[in-house]
Amino acid sequence: MAGNTGASTSVILRLEMHKELVTFGQIATAIGDRGGDIVAIDVSGATKTTTIRDITVHVSDSGMTDAIVDKLRSLPGVKVINVSDQTFLVHLGGKIEMNPKMPIKNRDDLSRVYTPGVARVCMAIHDDPSKAYQLTIKRNTVAVVSDGTAVLGLGNIGPEAAMPVMEGKAMLFKQMAGVDAFPICLDTQDTEEIIRTVKAIAPAFGGINLEDISSPRCFEIEQRLIEELDIPVFHDDQHGTAVVLLAGLLNAVKVVRKRLEDCKVVVCGIGAAGIACTKMLLAAGVTNIVGVDRAGAIVRGETYANEAWQWYAEHTNPHGLRGKLSDVIEGADVFIGLSGPKVLSVEDVKRMAADPIVFAMANPTPEITPEEAEPYVRVMATGRSDYPNQINNVLCFPGIFRGALDCRASRINEAMKLAAAKAIASVVREDELNEYYIIPSVFNHNVVELVREAVIQAAIDSGVARRGRRGDKGHGEV
Repeated sequence: MAGNTGASTSVILRLEMHKELVTFGQIATAIGDRGGDIVAIDVSGATKTTTIRDITVHVSDSGMTDAIVDKLRSLPGVKVINVSDQTFLVHLGGKIEMNPKMPIKNRDDLSRVYTPGVARVCMAIHDDPSKAYQLTIKRNTVAVVSDGTAVLGLGNIGPEAAMPVMEGKAMLFKQMAGVDAFPICLDTQDTEEIIRTVKAIAPAFGGINLEDISSPRCFEIEQRLIEELDIPVFHDDQHGTAVVLLAGLLNAVKVVRKRLEDCKVVVCGIGAAGIACTKMLLAAGVTNIVGVDRAGAIVRGETYANEAWQWYAEHTNPHGLRGKLSDVIEGADVFIGLSGPKVLSVEDVKRMAADPIVFAMANPTPEITPEEAEPYVRVMATGRSDYPNQINNVLCFPGIFRGALDCRASRINEAMKLAAAKAIASVVREDELNEYYIIPSVFNHNVVELVREAVIQAAIDSGVARRGRRGDKGHGEV
């Protein structure tokens, strides 16, 4: 997942300054006039006539950086050698690395971890393949797989450009839940080739996290892999969003004193996330869901070329509402936006039911801004970190995979997702719950453990766990 690329940051400008042609005061003035704030200056080299300085400048967006650099380049005696910001610096050489769990100090160590001792371990797994979970990294390793076709906010940017996102996801897996994850970016957009490739690499992994694969191909890829592999396969753009959304909604309806089952819910944007969110809401007992896309409401009885939309038509919109978003929003208790910027108007919100709940999750610009909606909305959530109630997949995927790996689940099913949503919601205590706090922070340390416990129990109850809790008869230890 990618965030807002226009966020405030610091940049480091490496400048070569000719002492007789320019003064540092001129440079400082040029930076200040373009809105930059100098926070540090370091001299990295000098000759009799020139000085090389690294100037750290706080800027509010990338446009400001460009304006500063253009101005500096126009000054006589100034050469801009390099421009880097803190975000780029943390990506130098990639953000993750592999480390051995023990040092190899002598031949004795070498013979145990490699030849000849490793042969005994290989044959033990050959004789009993399930021992791979005990004797290899499989028990704690997830592949983060993408083809780079639907990187959030960026679109189809290809596998190389998607790597920083997948590396970041691997970091979150490790830091949040202790899961070893590795980015796998595939240089193909062919559905069958992606399925074949993931199946071919699956023996090394305990789970597959699909990421940023465009709709509708993502549906078939995920479903086929779920059916053809015996390890959990989870498309986070669909189900991670759905789980966290439901968690927030479970708490939002408490704030407005409504029953979720009684709510009219309008979902705007019927792509991968919109369909997954709808399935989660149906599983949670919601019956009156109306889906709207660019062509208008999806209506039962109509024929759609998109198989996913055909399923949607058959399972939603029980009253057969037709028309655009503004036609079907009247009386809605909940609006869920998974579409694009400024799709929902203030007039639309005014026509919703009393105490409306709006989850405007388009990134970086939501369907309606909190500033516009606040006078009319009771509970507001977005996908942004700079507003209250951020719906962020980071609340879901580390804990759900931690639980699935620990009980060696063969899949992540609806019961496990529903349990994860309820666990996330439970982190916010009743005495803490209010309009501006319906979902916990991504840095709340209770989230992963509560999600893990709930997911393990749901996996055991639904029969997909191959390993149980400590002390359960007939199971190994978690």
